[in-house]
Amino acid sequence: MSDRLTNLPALALAWHRAGRRVALATVVQTWGSAPRPVGSQLLIDADGGMEGSVSGGCVEGAVIVEAIEAIADGQARLLEFGVSDDEAFAVGLACGGEIKVLLEPVGTAMPVALLDALVARRNRSLPVAYVTSLKDGDPRLADAQAFPDRFRMDQSGVLEDGDTFVAIHNPPLRMIIVGAVHIAQHLIPMAQGCGYAVILIDPRPAFGSAARFPGVEIVENWPDEALASLKPDARTAIVTLTHDPKLDDPAIRAALGTDVFYLGCLGSTRTHAKRVARLQEAGFTAAQIGRIKAPVGLDLGGRQPAEIAVSIMAEVITALRNPS
Repeated sequence: MSDRLTNLPALALAWHRAGRRVALATVVQTWGSAPRPVGSQLLIDADGGMEGSVSGGCVEGAVIVEAIEAIADGQARLLEFGVSDDEAFAVGLACGGEIKVLLEPVGTAMPVALLDALVARRNRSLPVAYVTSLKDGDPRLADAQAFPDRFRMDQSGVLEDGDTFVAIHNPPLRMIIVGAVHIAQHLIPMAQGCGYAVILIDPRPAFGSAARFPGVEIVENWPDEALASLKPDARTAIVTLTHDPKLDDPAIRAALGTDVFYLGCLGSTRTHAKRVARLQEAGFTAAQIGRIKAPVGLDLGGRQPAEIAVSIMAEVITALRNPS
């Protein structure tokens, strides 16, 4: 999905500053097979122009009509829709459901200063929550410490009080792969399908070529130099696949100095024991070394490159969504 559609708050701010009167519609609750997940957004202006989606086309028309009225009177609205089985089938679902959509005109129900602060945090890749009452409004921003489980699960939604809506805005997920090897050719599309922006590092042009990895961002620097410029963060997974200490070790040492949520390294138990010895000699502690997942991937019993890629992706998902 393009950044234009995933960063609708920034687009809403740009439209407002350009003199367009706008409202943001956000899915706040769903039941059944709702076409779009909680947190999905639709941006509408006073002339009916729009970007984004709250239902894949099922109720957009009705939301636009309500949005134009909301822009005119400056009042927020909480809309409820039932999506019929026929409407759901038209957008690729087996059955219908129900959705609640919050409409907030920018400049009144959604203060411009608050939207500006939200966009600024997103642009700096900082996690931030947009919190508001579905009954009384009064939105505010909160940091990740306020809702740790929701940030970990990327889970926007209504709290147990039935009134407070929390929209989670997390930095994008990234996977940095060191080694343009056969396993990477299988792992990359899996990671992309799970929402990760993938960066491939390999200083060997014959390996990391566009012909072998079309459309993938390839960095030809040495891994430690590349990671220094990429600045891995808590939304980053790093996987080393070269099986060559000259390439993997600099990447591992650099990764252990960051707060990446996952660091997995290809190699047998014997290979990893040698790696651990080298890291100990370099001064890394047992706790730091213990962060490494090696041999990489969950033990699914697979041996083929595609099977190993599946096991790696499964372990990455587990580390992100269900950390021990």
